[in-house]
Amino acid sequence: MSPESRVRDRPEESRYELLVDGRPAGLISYRMSGKAIALLHTEVDAAYEGQGLGSRLIAAALQDARQRGLVVEPRCPFVASYLERHPEDRDLIV
Repeated sequence: MSPESRVRDRPEESRYELLVDGRPAGLISYRMSGKAIALLHTEVDAAYEGQGLGSRLIAAALQDARQRGLVVEPRCPFVASYLERHPEDRDLIV
């Protein structure tokens, strides 16, 4: 059985958190500036690497940005790499 994962925004800590089976397993730190969100750093706990959870985390952050009408500044190399592989989300880039 695969673990259940979800992503939540923690604006008071300027980050999205990835939870696996209710426990923190990764994050994307960000900085807001008006209607722009700079995605600064992504990390996934080593115990969960190689499971595609980093991509799920980024996809959720981008979906949230889209729903909120934000533009994205991909400062994190992992986010930039994700966007190169997912042209459908490039319209969000500043």
